[in-house]
Amino acid sequence: MVLKQFGEYFFEFCKQSGYDHMLRTLGGNLYEFIENLDALHSYLSLSYQEMNAPSFRVEKNEDGSMYLHYYSDRRGLCHIVPGIIGAAALDFFNTEISMEIINQTEEEERTGKKEHIVFLVTQKPVFSYKRRNKFSSTHCLPNSGAQAERRLNKESCPTLESWSLAKGAIFLITGRLLKGFDAVYPRNLWIDPKTFCIGLPFHIVFDEQLRVKQAGVSIQKIVPGLQILGIRLNQYFTIVRPEVKFTISSVQRFINSQFVFQTKREMMPASWKQRPMLELRGQMIWMESVQCMLYLCSPLLRTLHELEERHMHISDIAPHDVTRDLILLNQQRLAEMELSNQLERKKEELRILSKHLEEEKKKTEALLYAMLPKHVANQLKEGKRVEAGEFKECTILFSDVVTFTNICAQCEPIQIVLMLNAMYLRFDRLTTVHDVYKVETIGDAYMVVGGVPVPVSTHAERVANFALGMIIAAKEIKNPVSENPIQIRVGIHTGSVLAGVVGEKMPRYCLFGDTVNIASRMESHGVPNKIHLSGSVYQCLKEKNFDIKERGEIDVKGKGKMHTYFLVQNTIATENEIMGRPGEDTGLNHESSQLSQDCMADGMQNSFSQGAGNEKQSRWPWNTDRMLGMPSLWRA
Repeated sequence: MVLKQFGEYFFEFCKQSGYDHMLRTLGGNLYEFIENLDALHSYLSLSYQEMNAPSFRVEKNEDGSMYLHYYSDRRGLCHIVPGIIGAAALDFFNTEISMEIINQTEEEERTGKKEHIVFLVTQKPVFSYKRRNKFSSTHCLPNSGAQAERRLNKESCPTLESWSLAKGAIFLITGRLLKGFDAVYPRNLWIDPKTFCIGLPFHIVFDEQLRVKQAGVSIQKIVPGLQILGIRLNQYFTIVRPEVKFTISSVQRFINSQFVFQTKREMMPASWKQRPMLELRGQMIWMESVQCMLYLCSPLLRTLHELEERHMHISDIAPHDVTRDLILLNQQRLAEMELSNQLERKKEELRILSKHLEEEKKKTEALLYAMLPKHVANQLKEGKRVEAGEFKECTILFSDVVTFTNICAQCEPIQIVLMLNAMYLRFDRLTTVHDVYKVETIGDAYMVVGGVPVPVSTHAERVANFALGMIIAAKEIKNPVSENPIQIRVGIHTGSVLAGVVGEKMPRYCLFGDTVNIASRMESHGVPNKIHLSGSVYQCLKEKNFDIKERGEIDVKGKGKMHTYFLVQNTIATENEIMGRPGEDTGLNHESSQLSQDCMADGMQNSFSQGAGNEKQSRWPWNTDRMLGMPSLWRA
């Protein structure tokens, strides 16, 4: 009783899981419904490959009852069947049934012993408007003459005679429908054997001893041995599904299942030895009058590739066979899948290329920002024209290496390149520390500006602190000739300039004006390891925290007499702060930090490798006015 109730619940569960429409369309009555359950299981096995489904077979009796044969590898579950079948009959066909086990045996098959249960099924129609089923052909018909007479509206029949005629017509119609559909068969078969074999090119007729009586033309072409009448079918084929013995009794027991045959390689012609074996799929029909089995089948092929592998053609398949449509439709689906896969591959390639493009774009932008101020570079990227601008006040620095020409004459070129590269890497890092803009380098000359391209009020202080850092950094670079620290001259001047972008193929941000010339003269008239200041720079720094010494008047080429100065130190900033090094103060006092003393190069060398990312917060008064967005380049 519990298993029967479980069967009823399982039927409702299947309906709620979305299989109700599929179940309703299996058949127009209970007999057809049960007959097609095996086909449904065969279809579901494609999705649920581990499914071990039972098998059902039905035999009609003259009194309207049926024998339901149930085969299963699982013993003891037969009591679920009445619950499932009963619920389906009541829901789909408005029929109450009773099922009684009349026989129970075990039969040996290829997969082992199967339980064989025979149920006697009797039906009783139930007419309820609440359980009407649109798929049933008899759901609205009465089951007795009394009911028909009561349900007929007699007021629509003016005379008793018309009522009698109508009542007779109803009984005639309902009597036929309650017994089910009765087909009309011809007395003679109006088709000759040749036409039958051509029209159904894939079919086999065999008797109880599996002797072949007849075969379609296409299957004869593929398996020539079938042309020998009386040859046994199991000599050329094996049963792939269902997994049963190749006997007529096993075939009859699972006659509602789809049978899949496969050719035996050793029995095929020599031309088939290297080809995949042919599989046939179809249904078995028992012909009682001649005691033979008809196997109506089609080649189990899905793609044109499988067709070509077996050296077959579309013409070998009958025009009415849906296998043709399946192959062509599947080929179209495969073509669409291939296009989809190609699209996915192209998308992946495009994604990789986009990633590489983005990386190259970043490199290009980094190179562009190294050549031009950031806001100028952004304007050029947007295709805008960058207009030249005048800056009323800025500070320009020039530096060069003392006796650079002599050093070049006594060294290998690679030594000069390595020396300049080591020096410029340190200088470039200092431009980031002090927020100044490197204009260009030509040979040993290094040019820096403060207050351009973004004006700031602290341009002179920034350049002055940068110059102090340059002197310290230069002491870390060895002269490749003497192995002594190299010496540099530094000159600084404050004034107005005109700045703009020059060139298109290789654009440069250039400064023009007399201020540039004077700054260059300050450098060329300077002293090794000294920072030479013009009077305008002195005016900007004299009230700041810098130690400045007067040099006096000197004769400047092209400018005449000029009063100049030397920058000695920053009186409140430590050496670590000037160099942008992280860590504690080195303890250098103001006197010991003067440029004339050693700079403790070894300690500074170790700190360079740490970069400026952890730069200690400066104590300089202009640090609160740091220039946001100032272009910089730090390649160290």
